[in-house]
Amino acid sequence: MQRLTATDAARRFSSLLDQVERTGETFVVERRGRAIASIAPAAASSGREVKDMLRSHPADSSWPAELRDLRAALTPETRRWNA
Repeated sequence: MQRLTATDAARRFSSLLDQVERTGETFVVERRGRAIASIAPAAASSGREVKDMLRSHPADSSWPAELRDLRAALTPETRRWNA
């Protein structure tokens, strides 16, 4: 993990991102000697968390009937745009 000033990070931001992408290295950005941010590789995502959340909530049994009622309430437009 490398530490660098905010000014240095701003000056070479593009190359920092390239290095993070290429090597997986993490950088700590400091301002006045205090760590204020990290530039690190993004966590890989598979969508598993979303699937787990959806599976943990039961399906709404009234949804099909509500959808049917909404569709029945729609009136198809018969007038054409250029008419």
